[in-house]
Parts: sequence; structure tokens; C-alpha cells
Amino acid sequence: MISVQYLSKQYTDQVVFDKISFNLSPRERIGLVGRNGHGKTTLFRLLIGQEECDEGIIAVPNNYRIGYLNQHINFSRPTVLEEGCCGLPDNQKADDWKVKRVLSGLGFSEDDFNRDPAEFSGGFQIRLNLTKVLVSDPNLLLLDEPTNFLDIVSIRWLTNFLNNWKNEIIIISHDRGFMDSVATHIMGIHRYKIKKIAGTTQDYYDQVSMEDEVHEKQRLNDEKKRKQAEQFINSFRAKARHASLVQSRIKSLEKQEVLKKLEKITTLSFSFNAAPFPAKCIQEAQDITFSYNGMHSPLINHLSFSVESNDKICIIGKNGKGKTTLLKLLAGIMSPGEGKVRNHPQTKIGYYEQANTANLNNVLSVEEEISSGVSSIDRKRVRDICGAMMFSGDSALKKIEVLSGGEKCRTLLGKLLVTPANLLLLDEPTHHLDMQSCEAMMDAIDDFAGAVLMVTHNEHILHRVANKLIVFHHDRVFPFYGTYSQFLDLIGWDDQEGITIKKQSSGQQEKPKKSLSMKDKRKVRAEFIARRSKTLTPYQQKIKEIERTIVELEQQLHNDTQALIKASHEQDGNAISKLSKSLKQTRTQTDTLYKELEDTSEKYEQSKLAFEEEELTYK
Repeated sequence: MISVQYLSKQYTDQVVFDKISFNLSPRERIGLVGRNGHGKTTLFRLLIGQEECDEGIIAVPNNYRIGYLNQHINFSRPTVLEEGCCGLPDNQKADDWKVKRVLSGLGFSEDDFNRDPAEFSGGFQIRLNLTKVLVSDPNLLLLDEPTNFLDIVSIRWLTNFLNNWKNEIIIISHDRGFMDSVATHIMGIHRYKIKKIAGTTQDYYDQVSMEDEVHEKQRLNDEKKRKQAEQFINSFRAKARHASLVQSRIKSLEKQEVLKKLEKITTLSFSFNAAPFPAKCIQEAQDITFSYNGMHSPLINHLSFSVESNDKICIIGKNGKGKTTLLKLLAGIMSPGEGKVRNHPQTKIGYYEQANTANLNNVLSVEEEISSGVSSIDRKRVRDICGAMMFSGDSALKKIEVLSGGEKCRTLLGKLLVTPANLLLLDEPTHHLDMQSCEAMMDAIDDFAGAVLMVTHNEHILHRVANKLIVFHHDRVFPFYGTYSQFLDLIGWDDQEGITIKKQSSGQQEKPKKSLSMKDKRKVRAEFIARRSKTLTPYQQKIKEIERTIVELEQQLHNDTQALIKASHEQDGNAISKLSKSLKQTRTQTDTLYKELEDTSEKYEQSKLAFEEEELTYK
């Protein structure tokens, strides 16, 4: 277990953490959330010793190993497999099968194993770093945006891998669906403090929002009472017979804590500039085929689909299959070898590609760059967009050359916002955004009165946004006219290169089922609901009870740890002995409960899945 107590950190006059405390218990998988720049990566650096805290304690057990996903590339072996094997513990150096399993899951082919790591793109080099961390078998995994360079199939593989991880994990990710699929707890950095809860990201944000609301109501109420007390004091200060009451009110005011007004936290907030469009079909791809020079087979082969004026289409598939190429063909940046991309005469395209940051003018300011593409826009509108992109005040005057990668992407997004469009082509627009900004992006796409085609690997976005899909898988590319949930139900992903069709394809016909009357159907349905409730409710109650007990034990661990720190300072040997024994017993009890929670949760999920499959027969 790692214990962090009263930790503070600041850079010059910028406070990052103000006396934060938390414990990491055995087998916890924590999703670390917070806005960009609020200290998530800084906390990782403190945990691994790359930086030192200004004050506080980070207690790590002896021989406790921490594995950290490094974004820096430093390879020393001639092949991918040999480099991956560098991550294996000393007693497992011969177990290269473990490395091969992880490399395959992260998108490397068997032919790639013997290639030089330097031949691969930066994204695949980061995957190799991730492989080395995963096979190193540490006690704690620290993963900083592990899905940034992964495609959708690799993300699904990593999700399963981490759910079977037997030790502790802390993950930073803007991918809400991935985090909720993996994390047992959410820990958020908010207003220089840390809050940890058991549950999902939604549970965490709901609680933080409620606490902020309660704080503000309490502050206003206290302010009202303070004014009333001050009026009383001013009114009766000169009257001798009220002197004792006046003094009592004065002392009460002096003791009363004054709650500060909460600072407004800047977040991304924007809307796209929709150009009017009078027709139904805004763009059409007619039998398009494309291949790069030297390719044996086309990257895109005879693809046809149409885009209607209100479509929200997501383009999905493994990396390197042609998703970005398709967007460039639709944007007119590249031309198909065969076929045509036809636009309506009034189609106005807005195109966003992360790689375009290289085309930004380094000598211009953010404000100048955003306004450079539209001559008629007034300065107030430009400054409003700068503010929406989190470049408020003098930040809008920063030169492009000093911006981070994320800030450059927000500048590109700002340029897109000033341009009227009725067809948006977006290539992974949430890549450098934090979780709140991703939500703002999805809101803007939902509200956009035009069509959107977007490349994304984020399944949370896919479920929320897409009404159609264009799917790249193996050597196929095809449109799917339905939601992402329907795609998973009817086709789905698998661990092989092809697509597994989940529908039965045998030629045998099922025997016709005897039709039931409406009354009998209601009876069968009622019996099913009663049976499901009778089976699942005990599991739910047991899980809730175990979680409640774990929370109590963790609070006891926290209290005993504080007392142990105090006893150590006071050199109270008797108290140290008792508290150490109590901590050991509580940890053992907590470990047992986590195992019981895992077993019960697994049984519950298996039963729930069985009932969900059975329920489909009643629809």
C-alpha cells in the first residue's frame, strides 16, 4: 500500500497541491482525473521520485516496484522483440512469449517482432514502451494516457489485460469509456485537493458538483448571517444594556470561519459556425478507390456512401488502414485513383487534422493565427473564440512558437470555429483534450446543424455521437448504417484480423416457435423479471455491504496511519507497536474483502449477462 499524507507542491507562485492525502490499497485500479495542467502528471513524477514535494510524506513499502509508461524514446536493442524483452524481470528473461502476447495485443504483427524499433512511427514506439512496462510485472502501474496512440482494437485488448491485472494501477486518460471499464475507484484533482471515491467518472463529477453547490449555498448563507450580526452590533454598540450581547456577537463573528468564494475554473466551451444548407445530401462518395505508390492492394477499394445534411458519421478501425486518408479524399486534399467525391454546390467543408499544427505560423500570436483565415471577422469575435479555447486575456497574445502540442491543437480548433461550414471533417479532435473538454466537444457536435465525419477510437464518443459508421477492418472498408451499439451486436470486433459475424450462418433452419398470446407473453415476462430480481438482488446487496465495510476500513487505515506518524514523531514506542499491529490486521481484513468483492462481482456480472441475453428473447 502507498500512503500519501499532507503533500504540497507548487511552482513559483502556482499552487498544484495543497496538503493532499490519499491511500492506495491492494489491487485498486484508480482512474486519475482533472483538467489539463492541474497536476496529474506531476503527481506521477512525485510518486516515482522524478520530482520532490515541498512538504508531506509519500510512504512506499520496501521492495515495492513502480512501473511508469515513459513517453520518451530510448531504445538499445536491434529488434522489437529484444527491446520488449528488456522489460521482463530478471527471473523471467526467457519468457519471451509474454512479450509476444502483449506486442500482438497492441497491434504488432509477427513480422514486426524482428524489425528495428527505429523503423516504426512514434505511436508504435510508444506502444513498445507500453509493452515493456506491462511485462515488467511491477506492484504499481502508472499509465499516463496509454490509449493516445492505440486504435480501437488495441484499446479493447488493453482494457481486458488491465482488468485481469493482479496488482495496483493508476491511469490518466481522457477516454472516459476506457477509464470506467478499468477503474475500481476515481481519484480527482480539484481546487488543489484530491478526492477519491469508489465508482465511475460520472459518480465522481456528480459528487464534486454537489459539494461545490453546497459550499456556495453555505457561503451565501454565512454571508447573510454575518451581515445580520454586523447590523446588530452597529445598532446596539452604544447601548449599555446590550453590551454583553454585542460582545457575544463580536466574539462569535471572530470565531466563525469565512468561506471563500470558489474560483471559476476555465473549461473549453464552444459551438461550430454552421452555414445554412438547403438539400438532403451534402456529399457522396461514388465507388472511390485509392492506393499509395508501391502498394500491392488498394488502401480503399470501391467504397460508396452518401452523407446526409444531419449525419454524424464516425470512421473506425485499426491504425494504418486508411481512416485519415479517407478524410483527406473527402476534404479534396487528395484525389481518388478511381471514382468520385461529389459535393453539393453549397457544401462548405471545415477540416481539422492534428498534423496541421506544423502549418501554424510560429511568429503570429494565437489571436492573429485564428483570425488569419477569415478577413471579415471582427476582433471581439476572435477574442471570444480565444476565450472559448482557454486563451483568455493576455494568453491570446502568446506566440505560436511557445505553445504546447495541446495548445496548438486548440488554436487549430479555434481557426475551424471562425469558418462557416455545414460539413465538418474531424481527425481525432479530442486527442489533446481533457475529459471535460471532450464532453464540450461532443456537446458542440450534437448541437451542430450540419453533417460531421469524425475519426475516433473513443468508444464513449462512438456510443454517444454516431448514427452511422465507416468501418476499416483487415482489407475491407464498408459503411454501416446504424449506431455503434448495433455494430457491436451485429458484427463486433474480435482478436483476429477479420470480422467475426455473430449471427449464426449455418444453413439449418430453426424450428418455428409456438406463438404466445399477449396475456401469456406478459406472464412469461413477469416470471422472468421476478427470477432475475431474486438472483441478482442478493449479489447487489452483498457488493454494497462489502464496499461499505471497505470504505470504513480504509478510513480506519487512514486514521491509524495518521496516528502512527504522530507517534513516530513523539517516539511513543507503545503506541507505535499497537498501531502497527492494528494496521496489519486491518490491511489483511481489507485484502480479504477485496478478494470477496472481486468474486462476488464476477458472479453478479456473469448472472447479469445471462439474463440480458435471455431478455432479448422477450423483445
